[in-house]
Formats: sequence, structure tokens, C-alpha cells
Amino acid sequence: MKNTFGTSVAVTIIGESHGEYIGAVIDGLAPGIHVNEEYINHMLFLRRPSGKIATPRKEKDEFKIISGVNNNTTTGTPITILIPNENVKSGDYSQMRTVARPSHADYTAQCKYHGFQDSRGGGHFSGRITAALVAAGAICKYALEQKGIYIGTHVKKCAGIADRDFGALLSDINLLNQRTFAVLEESHIEEMTNAIIEASSNGDSVGGILETAITGMPEGIGEPWFDSVESLLSHMMFSIPAVKGIEFGAGFKLADMKGSDANDPIKIENGKIVTVTNNNGGINGGITNGMPIIFRTAVKPTPTIFKPQNTVDFQNMTEIILEPKGRHDPAIVNRARVVQDAASAIVICDALALRYGTDWLKG
Repeated sequence: MKNTFGTSVAVTIIGESHGEYIGAVIDGLAPGIHVNEEYINHMLFLRRPSGKIATPRKEKDEFKIISGVNNNTTTGTPITILIPNENVKSGDYSQMRTVARPSHADYTAQCKYHGFQDSRGGGHFSGRITAALVAAGAICKYALEQKGIYIGTHVKKCAGIADRDFGALLSDINLLNQRTFAVLEESHIEEMTNAIIEASSNGDSVGGILETAITGMPEGIGEPWFDSVESLLSHMMFSIPAVKGIEFGAGFKLADMKGSDANDPIKIENGKIVTVTNNNGGINGGITNGMPIIFRTAVKPTPTIFKPQNTVDFQNMTEIILEPKGRHDPAIVNRARVVQDAASAIVICDALALRYGTDWLKG
């Protein structure tokens, strides 16, 4: 099992849903970077479940940094973050150890780990592990903001209800980073919330689309082929549970455009080369062009639903009807947006460190 992402700045995640701890190790961050624990707490708060649209499992996420930070400053050695799991109900899964929940990783985990995997609450495959990713990404995201690079994600669509497009990026990003339900149009909070509650009351779940903006990126970051900025971001985004698709800029709409519409005209504005439109999402030839990076991910509905489903017991090789138990979100997309922010920050920190050296992030 490989649990590490990154080359110059690398992040390793550890733990299982119902284990004693989950955590992350960040290796390669320069010494002298300020670590803002209030900022980490805020990002973990944005990920935390809230109200009727989230799982009843409530975790305090009282993280502890046990290495790599002294006096709120990175030392240059690996940073280790631990988050305890306290509100576990492993008994909910005792009867389902050999049952493949549809669209979960139960069967594939059995195939790979030969029955030795921790199956409680999804084990290492659980969305619970994203709390560790958020904590690690928060350190990276805060460091990027000190360099004038800002990241924000909104729920572009949920249960078929669409939010508005990004407008003034810095103000929109600031707004999103304060909202517990990250939409740009406030009226959509109630609409999407009601749609999630309705699905949940019927024992079902909903999915959605997340849209991320990264502004302040310098030109010339990334490689032209296998380590293009799109490749690196896509690699990381598909590590987020439930993400099943990604597109940059105009994305799949480009397939229906003519070149005259799809191309981004170039001009000089205030002594800087910019594009008039941003259909390419801030990336040309795999390399940043200085425009905002814009991308969207498709997030599938939560696979655990409270409806009978056909499946199998893979140990006894019998077909059964599954009546799920446990605590689950009727929608993941609203909580996943801060995970997407954190994951993006890790990618960007690594790419910048590869281009300029790790000390560049220190400021």
C-alpha cells in the first residue's frame, strides 16, 4: 500500500476509520514557515459534520502536532499530525465484515489485502481519513497565502441545483473560506440543504460538482508531459473519496466549441501578459500561464444508502440483500470542498518547491 503523495513536499496519510488515531506526515517543508493552529482548526471545522445533512458521527478532531514544529514554526524535519478517533461504533459493522457494500471498496480491499484489512467503518478507505489530509493541507494552504496564492472551492452543483460561477475571485474565495456550506449564492444553501434532507428521508443520497479556483499562481509551473499541472491535480483529486471526474477551464464544453471560440486571446494588461478568457483554466502545455487555475470535480452520491440492495457475501459466495447499518452522510459534496482545498494546496506547494526550491515557501 502506498500512501504518500508528492516529490519535494510529500504527504503521507495513516490510520483507519475506527482505529485509535488517524494522521499525516509532511516531509520537505522548509524550516521557518509559520504554522497557524487556529487556521488548521478552522479548516477542520469546515469539514466537520453539521445538522441533518451530515452523519451523526461527531468527532472533535483535536489534532496534535508531535514533530517538525517548534514555537509554531516548522523546523525543516518531518511534521507529524495525529487526530484521535473517539466516537466510534464498530459494532455496526461486525455483521458486515464479509459483505460487499455496493460502490464501496469492501470487495476490492478483500481482493488486495486477502482479508487482513480493517473493515470497520470502511477502514483506511473511509472518508474519515480526509481529516488528516485537511490538517496537513491547512499548513500548506496557509503557507501559500503568505505568498499571495489563494485557494477556494464551492459547491457548483448539488442534487441538480446549480450555484453561480466565480466572479471576483479574491472576494469569492474569502467568502467561501468562511461559509460552512460553501456556495457563492446564499439562497442556494437552503435549496441544496432541503434537497439533501429530502433524499435522506427517503433513505437515499445525492452527489454534486465542486469547483475550485487557485489565484496568484506564477507562470511557468509544471512540466509539459507526465507531471503537467493538470496531471498532478488530477492524481490528487482522485485520491479524495467519491471523486469520479475532473475537468479544467471550460472542460468538456471545449469538445463542442470551434477553435475561434475555445482559444484564449492574449493581451498585455498593466505590463503583464494575460488572457482575455480562461477556457484553458490557467494552464497551457501542462504549465501555468499566470491566469487563475479553475477546475471542477464530479462527486458521486454517498454509496451507503438506507435502501435494500443486492450484493454478495464474498466469503460464503452467496448472494444476499443488504440492509445497511452505521452512520453516514446523505451527501459528501458539501464537506468534501475543504478536502479539495487542502489537497490542492499540497499539490501546489510541491510543484512550487520543485520549481523554486523548498526555501521559496518560507517567504
